[in-house]
Amino acid sequence: MKFEPAKRPLTGETLESLTASLTAAGEKPFRAAQILDWVYKKRARSWEDMTNLPKALRAWLEGEFTLMPASLVLNRHSADVTDKLLLELEDKSLIETVIIRAPQDGVGLDHSRKTICISTQVGCAMGCVFCASGLAGLKRNMSAGEIVAQLLQVCYAEDLRTPRARAELASFDNIVVMGMGEPLANYDALIRALTIVNAEWGLGFGARRITVSTSGLVPKIIKLADEPIGFRLAISLHGATDEVRSQIMPVNKAYPLAKLLPAVKTFTERHGRMVTLEFILIAEVNDTPDQARRLRDIALDLHAHVNLIPYNTVEGLPWERPELSRQIAFAEVLDRSGVSVTLRREKGHDIAAACGQLRLKTEREREATPSH
Repeated sequence: MKFEPAKRPLTGETLESLTASLTAAGEKPFRAAQILDWVYKKRARSWEDMTNLPKALRAWLEGEFTLMPASLVLNRHSADVTDKLLLELEDKSLIETVIIRAPQDGVGLDHSRKTICISTQVGCAMGCVFCASGLAGLKRNMSAGEIVAQLLQVCYAEDLRTPRARAELASFDNIVVMGMGEPLANYDALIRALTIVNAEWGLGFGARRITVSTSGLVPKIIKLADEPIGFRLAISLHGATDEVRSQIMPVNKAYPLAKLLPAVKTFTERHGRMVTLEFILIAEVNDTPDQARRLRDIALDLHAHVNLIPYNTVEGLPWERPELSRQIAFAEVLDRSGVSVTLRREKGHDIAAACGQLRLKTEREREATPSH
């Protein structure tokens, strides 16, 4: 299903496309830079806020564009300083955006490491058996404007948290495209959105601090390797053999490790960036010593960093996280061999921060509530 909004989201326009639209409407081309400055630097919340634009131009903009295509429904604050934003799009679809804070010793929350996790699809079609995002299937792709709007909503949320000093997006350390959906299955919108995020006339966020995650769409990994902007890449691996990976990730049937790993190596060679291997540890599925050794060999061959993620339980799914001692033993197999490895602490469990959980819960509550 493809959603066609009545008006284009302004957050999906590049400087070039907006300049072309203004010129075609008989407006001065320089107005495009002024408009985008209002959106991304001054964070205007209404057309009336754009005070250096003529009223006639503001009226034209309002007739042609939607200023903000995503509205805030919920902002859940976790006890471990993770925030989850539940956003509603114009067609009433729900998506999730997560702010993950990692306080640094002795510096406090205001100077913590901050990462924004954004979504690219409403739902997901990949069918990974452990994930809440795909339980209801794929509803549709998000537009570039909807993807970018998530980051502006994060800015708005941060403005409320620190009203004295409006926190610029640049104060965040990383953006990870690891939320709902398979980013590379929505390739064109993804690249347009990240171009806007990276551009000086946009959010001005450095490409080296943007990571795109994929479950393993090999042709699109090769295509991403050819992009002029060098984003980082993370692979949702979750299994170090085809047998285990195919058990939990249907994508492995089309793109087994023999195809996936060479594609990852190609990306690394072209961009000179260390790739991250995401590995969700699921009890009695992929947390065995053999899987640890196989993952070690893959990581050493790719010169990759490994991010071990204890499974975040999802209501209605049978999977469980391993005991802490088993998690540590798994990580030590990699660490002893010189693999760069992180064992992630659980974050946001009390606010259903695993991908898709809050959206799924809210949609079920909506379905159970009669409309009037």
